[in-house]
Amino acid sequence: MSRELFEFDNQFNKQIIGTDEAGRGPAAGGVFAAAVCFDKVSDGLIKDLEILNDSKKLTAKKRESIYDVIKNSTKNKIVCVEVEEIERINILNSSLKAMKLACESIIGNIDSLTLVDGNKLIKNFNYPQQFLIKGDSKSASIAAASILAKVSRDRYMQKLHEEFPMYNWAKNAGYLTKEHIEAIDKYGLCKYHRPSFLRKHFEKQLSLL
Repeated sequence: MSRELFEFDNQFNKQIIGTDEAGRGPAAGGVFAAAVCFDKVSDGLIKDLEILNDSKKLTAKKRESIYDVIKNSTKNKIVCVEVEEIERINILNSSLKAMKLACESIIGNIDSLTLVDGNKLIKNFNYPQQFLIKGDSKSASIAAASILAKVSRDRYMQKLHEEFPMYNWAKNAGYLTKEHIEAIDKYGLCKYHRPSFLRKHFEKQLSLL
């Protein structure tokens, strides 16, 4: 699988920077984005990354198993935009901001193309770019970025879980599972929750009073 992903990137005949985000959907925690550039690709690296794929298609154990390989074999950057910023500029803009900061930090002077997972371009980005729907299952660079972003966010949510264990973020990663919603109703919100994501829930609660 990984060879096909690398071949996809190679067709552009440019330095490819792939970017993806993790954490747009949850109601707690920041949103992460990663940018990855494979500046040197060998048969050995392709073999080491033979399970490379969209992070959502890999188990947490498999993502962890290739995280360090990606980190140590690429130019990369991981950025988190925290809850306060998400509430101020909204989650889409926060995701695109994280991608912008990550990509700008690794773009060199040579001819490059940034591939952005999804259907939106990065705003105010002064470099060649194109969006790629389901890019994390097509491009090696985007797939690698998706793994760095996902693993980094999962580790971050584990740390937040240690601070607020009642929400069980180690398991739900901040998504609004039934258990998470019940904990919110019991304990209220904490500083890591995204109030805008819970507005409808609280409006529904009020309507039942």
